[in-house]
Amino acid sequence: MRILLAEDEESIREAVKLNLELEGYEVVATGNGKKALELIGGQHFDLLLLDVMLPDVDGFSITEQVRLTNTETPILILTAKDMAQDRITGLKKGADDYLTKPFNLEELLLRVSNLLRRSQRVKGEALEIFEFGNNKINFETFEAATFRGEHLTLTKKEALLLKLLVERKNEVVSRNQILQAVWGYDVFPSTRTIDNFILAFRKYFEEDAKTPRFFTRFAAWDINLRYSDLVVA
Repeated sequence: MRILLAEDEESIREAVKLNLELEGYEVVATGNGKKALELIGGQHFDLLLLDVMLPDVDGFSITEQVRLTNTETPILILTAKDMAQDRITGLKKGADDYLTKPFNLEELLLRVSNLLRRSQRVKGEALEIFEFGNNKINFETFEAATFRGEHLTLTKKEALLLKLLVERKNEVVSRNQILQAVWGYDVFPSTRTIDNFILAFRKYFEEDAKTPRFFTRFAAWDINLRYSDLVVA
């Protein structure tokens, strides 16, 4: 099991890292929030252990961004704040558990173990194939089969955007959510770039691209998309 540990206090970071490694986990540690996001974007982790008060990007913001495209990886928040509102904020952002400093290392290890066990059980039940309008998408392999019987391989960004829309089924997805989920925290492509992705999806999956059923625009200046009529296979 691989764990990302993002903690800005070096003494705590080293102590937690050592104890997790003694339990048999592979631990990647950083003291910076922006670096944590880069690591999350480029590597696989089975659990995220995040301090709230990180430089550049705080733990709440990291949690919020991760949850735009990843609802499965467990997140455990660490904080020196013992305020009810902070605990509520962390849980609202998508954290699975919350531990206040100073904490007992044995309790931390038990919480990590419980979260990982629960996560593996959920993953065993998860489905990665989605069907809509006689189109089928496999998010594991990035392969898609269209209503025309054509087979194609999606790019990673196409797959990320489609998965975001699938997970927000029947909801309006804002341009800002798309930017954070697909392009990252501090990368801002033009509106036209997102337009091109939607035009491609219409070409792939719509019977009539000029009168789209699945991928539609609701606002003139801020792109919003609605993805509907999803059937989970």
